[in-house]
Amino acid sequence: MFGYITVNQPELKFREYDWYHSFYCGLCRQLQETYGFRGQMTLTYDMTFLILLLTGLYEPETRLEERRCHIHPLRKHLSRANEFTEYAADMNLLLAYYQCLDDWKDDRNIRKKLMSAALSGGCVKVRNKYPEKAALVEECLNRIGECEKENSEDVDRASGEFGRLTAEIFACRRDEWERELRNMGFFLGKFIYLMDAFEDLEKDEKSGSYNPFLLQLKKGKTKAYCEEILNMMMAECCRSFERLPILEGAEVLRNILYSGVWARYGIAESRRKAREEKNG
Repeated sequence: MFGYITVNQPELKFREYDWYHSFYCGLCRQLQETYGFRGQMTLTYDMTFLILLLTGLYEPETRLEERRCHIHPLRKHLSRANEFTEYAADMNLLLAYYQCLDDWKDDRNIRKKLMSAALSGGCVKVRNKYPEKAALVEECLNRIGECEKENSEDVDRASGEFGRLTAEIFACRRDEWERELRNMGFFLGKFIYLMDAFEDLEKDEKSGSYNPFLLQLKKGKTKAYCEEILNMMMAECCRSFERLPILEGAEVLRNILYSGVWARYGIAESRRKAREEKNG
């Protein structure tokens, strides 16, 4: 369920995108330094969003460097990192490990099984560093697995567990902002889970995989019903975001929340319309 929390790049100014991408580069470097090339392979834009959010809220001291890397060796680029970069790298590794295990279980993808084995040592480090968070992540994923086994028709049940998981990751501190961060993470997590379900409707129907939206459509619900729920989840997420006192990077964060997260929805709908037109 990675790849949903990204920017709508055409709507950003060049300096905004460069600022955004510098934190992505910082996360890439942190993963490499902490977990090696295996960790670096788990890099996604999703955790970059979390770094931007926490940086804008807590305003930590941020290191700015200009450097080359082995992926882009020909030119130097800006890299930004702070205490939340390290935190996001740990959470990224933890989620990537469980994502690989889930892909192996669902699709018997041997590559993902090997990847999970490669990440297992790093996962142990994260569990030791954040035992409560790691335990809750595993608990939520196990409960999602129970929903899949029971073929639960409750749209809120499995998505709510993924929301709890994301809320725990967003709440990096126990302070005055914890409640809003948890609420924001909860609804964004539900959105991610359900957007993944919406995108995979046709694939899951063919494979027989669990999909709460697919079960609702078979009961007579429409795709408008799915879109309404997705809109409700993001509306609640954005309400919490707007209550946070964030100035730096606020427009980039809004770009992601109000536009970027919907990119995959638009792609999925375009593909469906193209198939329908092709089939007459």
